[in-house]
Amino acid sequence: KWVFGFQPSTRGLQEDGLSSPSTYHDPEPTTHLSPQLRSQTPVAMSGRIQSVRPTPAHIPSKSKAPSTPSRITNNNNTSNNNNNNNKNNNHKIVTTSDPRAKTILKEAVDAVVNSFAKHTQGYGRVNVVEALQEFWQMKQARGADLKNGALVIYESVPSSSPPYVCYVTLPGGSCFGSFQSCPTKAEARRSAAKIALMNSVFNEHPSRKILDDFIEKAVADARASFKGDPEEADNPSTGIGAFRFMLEANKGKTMLEFQELMTVFQLLHWNGSLKAMRERQCSRQEVVAHYSNRALDDDMRSQMALDWIAREQESPGIIGRELNQAERELEAARMAGRELRFPKEKKDILMLASSQVNAALHDTLS
Repeated sequence: KWVFGFQPSTRGLQEDGLSSPSTYHDPEPTTHLSPQLRSQTPVAMSGRIQSVRPTPAHIPSKSKAPSTPSRITNNNNTSNNNNNNNKNNNHKIVTTSDPRAKTILKEAVDAVVNSFAKHTQGYGRVNVVEALQEFWQMKQARGADLKNGALVIYESVPSSSPPYVCYVTLPGGSCFGSFQSCPTKAEARRSAAKIALMNSVFNEHPSRKILDDFIEKAVADARASFKGDPEEADNPSTGIGAFRFMLEANKGKTMLEFQELMTVFQLLHWNGSLKAMRERQCSRQEVVAHYSNRALDDDMRSQMALDWIAREQESPGIIGRELNQAERELEAARMAGRELRFPKEKKDILMLASSQVNAALHDTLS
């Protein structure tokens, strides 16, 4: 099996056949904070590369798609599945419920935002929404390779009452959410912009850039975690070799700019597509080369949703269970201020599949 993602679980790495670095330490990325705050800053906020998905306990096998249209129309207003009665959850999700931890996280974010304001304007409070957009426009003007431009995209979760939730997707694919309990939609947007701006600033540290030294260390750590042969790193037919190929193809980018490609391969693994391609004798290098040029768009989400519709026909209730799990992962990541593109995309794909299953059931009954 192939895995493209950062994860600390040795067991998962051994099962999947491809490992990657679990954690890199930036030398004191929070030096602008007080010593007490620095020592208590949550890991997600300390400038380290975080695991962006848990090790899956089960990867469903690839199934033939049912007799449904080859393209699904994405309805953004589909209702959430709020069934939280899944007792067979294989992952224990820990949320940031400790008030002290929440306070520390807020102080860390505010410190970075205020520091950014001081160095860019020199006075007063900064409009974080405008500052975040200007930050990425500045990166583009300085030559950053942003395929989809410097546009920062906000997405508010439909709700008629507080607390309101907002997500922000950065150029390159990284996604963050409002990490506070927000009484207004505007406050939710500002909260999401704050955490995204903080990570964008930390992302400029040299240790976050994919250069030769970074690649060598990442591959060495991957090989050490998997206890692989040193020669595997130069062989594109191996998992570690494919990982090196991905990094070298994105040399010069930062980890935030690399995020969308990472998410694509995480979704392909979660969806069972990588396993299916391996069974069709597709080489890892061919798969990486192909998907490196594909955007994570509605067409890709629709195709993955079709796979889950097929699984639902074979195993009724599987979409609901996966959706509950994805919602818990997303909420935990959001409240902890972590990057959350992977669980958010999982939820969106499963919501799309669920809406189509429910629509087909309604048509059958009527």
